[in-house]
Amino acid sequence: MAEKKVSLFKMVSFTVCGIVVLDTFVAPAAMGVSSITIWILTAILFFIPYGLINAELGAAYPEDGGIFAWVRRAYGDFQATLVAWYYWVNVAFWMPAVFIAFSTWFSMAYVPNMDLWILAALAIIMCWIIVYIGIRGVDFSIKVTNIAAILKVAVLIVFGVLGAVYGVQKGFANDFSISNFALEFDFNTISFSSAIVYNLLGFELISSVASSIENPERNIPKMTILAGILITALYVIGTFGVLAAIPAGDIQPLDGFILAIKELCSIFGNAQTAVFNVIVAVALFTLVSNMISWTLGGVEVLDQAEFTKKTKLLGHRHRKYNTPDYSYVLMGVISTVLIVLNFLLSGSANDAFWTILSFSFLIFFLPYLWLFPSAVKLRNKDTDVERPYKVPLGKFGLYLSSILGFLFIALGVILLFVTGEGWDSLYHLTLIIGFILTTLFGVYLYRKSLD
Repeated sequence: MAEKKVSLFKMVSFTVCGIVVLDTFVAPAAMGVSSITIWILTAILFFIPYGLINAELGAAYPEDGGIFAWVRRAYGDFQATLVAWYYWVNVAFWMPAVFIAFSTWFSMAYVPNMDLWILAALAIIMCWIIVYIGIRGVDFSIKVTNIAAILKVAVLIVFGVLGAVYGVQKGFANDFSISNFALEFDFNTISFSSAIVYNLLGFELISSVASSIENPERNIPKMTILAGILITALYVIGTFGVLAAIPAGDIQPLDGFILAIKELCSIFGNAQTAVFNVIVAVALFTLVSNMISWTLGGVEVLDQAEFTKKTKLLGHRHRKYNTPDYSYVLMGVISTVLIVLNFLLSGSANDAFWTILSFSFLIFFLPYLWLFPSAVKLRNKDTDVERPYKVPLGKFGLYLSSILGFLFIALGVILLFVTGEGWDSLYHLTLIIGFILTTLFGVYLYRKSLD
């Protein structure tokens, strides 16, 4: 029986589900109305070039592994192994932050003043649900993300609609006059642009399972265009909704999304609580689905690395589903340890959320430092490879897109260490020591593959 292929619609759904994140998109809105301008400019200067690069690579090299396969072709096994390791372990580092947001939102909506350690326990339980879903395989994961993508679109459109109605009924919480869309090119603008870049990463996710895609040479470029337009519009609409209800100075990165929903739902009068509970329930489901996309992508990328085939742990396959089940289990273990450690050390959900998330930002950015140079090198090196799609404007377009993408990622890495608030031992040591240990372990895994 022939394997059922992933259609264009499912590709777009999977990518939208992976890239659109509800737990971190709120933070830039603290800049006020000008944050909408930052979203649009970052989309033009980074998201479009990044999407074009992925469209060319995905169409030219439709093989499982995605970013790992491209870097290996360009720079060899050692650097590709580091990329695969960073890509996989980032998901294990990011998952705790997502589910700390999940448990915090759940508490705010349904169980106010939930004990700190119950919050932690709920976050841990959700991590292991993701592990179970991942082990079930690609087809099951994509089915869930297809549903979630529709719900994410619905939530952010509802955000925008409620924001407009709220503004008409009660007045906008921020001044949307034209002058307030203007940017001040200062540290805050640059740093929030970096945060927006993080929210826009993930185009290469679907290429990690390229062999399962229907007509990848044609559909990957189409997916890039369709998903790119939809994602940018959704983020702008969502940001408008937040700013319609909450003054920019009062926006909290972790709590802002829920507080904005609560305020927007006030337009429903006596039905406010019921509508609020429904929207929060949908939003919580989208957090789960987001991690399904990324755990699948991370595990599939790592599964292509040579060292996974030579270790009992990462090379193990599930008897029934033939998935690298121990890779998922190890993700769950790492996420559990990080949740416990950060609640012990920080004593607060907000501090735990941002320390873990910032470390995840750092590790997540690193593979993309290879992605953009790889596109240039492969265009020059593999002259005999057919390219069904190329970045427009020839080599000028390719070089421009690669340089812009690389600069945005490099700036994002640097800004994680420059917080504007001086040295914070927990925060900075987590980033520095965590980066060193993560990299050394990646090097060890590569050497293991040579044995």
